[in-house]
Amino acid sequence: MLFFSGSLLAKTAQVAIVIDDIGYRHTDARALDLPGALTYSILPHTPFGKRLALKAQQQNDEVLLHIPMEAENGKKLGPGALTSEMNEQDIRESLERSFKEIPFAIGINNHMGSRLTRLYQPMVWTMHYLKEQNMLFLDSMTTDDSKAGKVAAQLGVPTLYRQVFLDNQLTSDYIQGQFQQLIGDAQKNQTAIAIAHPHPETIAALTKLLPTLVDNDIELVPLSYLLPQRKTYNTSLTITD
Repeated sequence: MLFFSGSLLAKTAQVAIVIDDIGYRHTDARALDLPGALTYSILPHTPFGKRLALKAQQQNDEVLLHIPMEAENGKKLGPGALTSEMNEQDIRESLERSFKEIPFAIGINNHMGSRLTRLYQPMVWTMHYLKEQNMLFLDSMTTDDSKAGKVAAQLGVPTLYRQVFLDNQLTSDYIQGQFQQLIGDAQKNQTAIAIAHPHPETIAALTKLLPTLVDNDIELVPLSYLLPQRKTYNTSLTITD
């Protein structure tokens, strides 16, 4: 991967929106038709994940791996998951398999993880791997006690944090309210990051709401644009479906 550093000088506020949970349903493809520079986070080893990751790459959209991590409620994790029972080698091999499937992913964010992201040692092992591979980490902040982002930053992994979940409730009023919170956070802090999901209700709402960003002097940008030290990722790697 190729990198450059330098200050990110923004004349307007900027937001990044990450669409999580891509891969299990063929209807997830509809999320890739949303307007603007969205970022797509792909669940590893899923029926449609690789195909949709390729489509996102062809559209010049940034792609993350949405790595399942152990939750407090013991919810089923799915393939490519990281758990507290794994040692360093287990974690590294699991991440390696996930990136082998989608080698142009620029980093990861956690799917669930309310237990694992609170544990220091698994996060150290995870972030060491990302550091070696020049990957970024987005902390989805599924728990207020997450150590993931802090460990990543300490180890020199480019790190970002989610501010808003757009669709914890699947009503147009709720999603619109969360979108307004995203706008407010961006206007206050110059940047903000939201996570959403490829639900039909979310896609319908975002189709209407995304064009309103420009009315609020806010630019929708790929996730990596919000790194304090901007990096350009070489996403030209291709794989065959």
